[in-house]
Amino acid sequence: MEKTHSGRVAIVTGAARGIGQAIAVTLARRGAKLILVDMLDSTETSEMIEKETGAKNTSVTADITSPDAWQQLAKTADEMFGRGDIVVNNAGIYPMCPLDELDDKLWRKTFAVNIDAHFYSAKAFAPLMRREKWGRFVNISSNSIGYAIPGMSHYMASKMAVLGFVRGLANELGVDGITVNAVLPAPTETPGTAFMSAENKEMLAQTQAIKRISVPDDLAGPVAFLTSDDAAFITGQSVVVDGGAYKIS
Repeated sequence: MEKTHSGRVAIVTGAARGIGQAIAVTLARRGAKLILVDMLDSTETSEMIEKETGAKNTSVTADITSPDAWQQLAKTADEMFGRGDIVVNNAGIYPMCPLDELDDKLWRKTFAVNIDAHFYSAKAFAPLMRREKWGRFVNISSNSIGYAIPGMSHYMASKMAVLGFVRGLANELGVDGITVNAVLPAPTETPGTAFMSAENKEMLAQTQAIKRISVPDDLAGPVAFLTSDDAAFITGQSVVVDGGAYKIS
């Protein structure tokens, strides 16, 4: 595999499993050094990277809703590797809850994980990227914002906010050689979607042009592209990676 990310240092949240794990392993295969961030144990991902690539990496347990945690992550990146080039804000939550049961606590938690963390990552890592005149933020949104799904108003609001933040931040950081983009996946075959029945997954697949459920590697490739030099002139964009399910009107 071409080493498109040699010399780069990438921070991936939600790296313990699923989409985050696939992204982290793919970036390592392409030459990046990794900081794996999760509330869960990322040992499995770290061992996969070591076995497949031998790439240097470190696992950090952190609360991504804390600005102090992000400042510490930036400090770790600077002290360990001397830089922090790529941030992939992958971690997210999607608790289904109808409006009548939705309370302030769940609303705030959804926004804290799904969008506040993206803001804190930018505050922490933009200075390191500006120092190198190169950087990449990729923030994971969701194709659900184009669907009629009851009980997801809080989730859709947080994921739509990602698109606005990406667009605004791209305008601020472009002059410094930093790009900011969003990726919108479909429901993907991960532990996080284990609650969905096989029948529901098949029904979703049939709404797509590519009639199968997404797997984590389907997202890893687009993220690798957006975090490479090949995507140097792409910023402020929302890339839908859902097999052709989301029809924009």
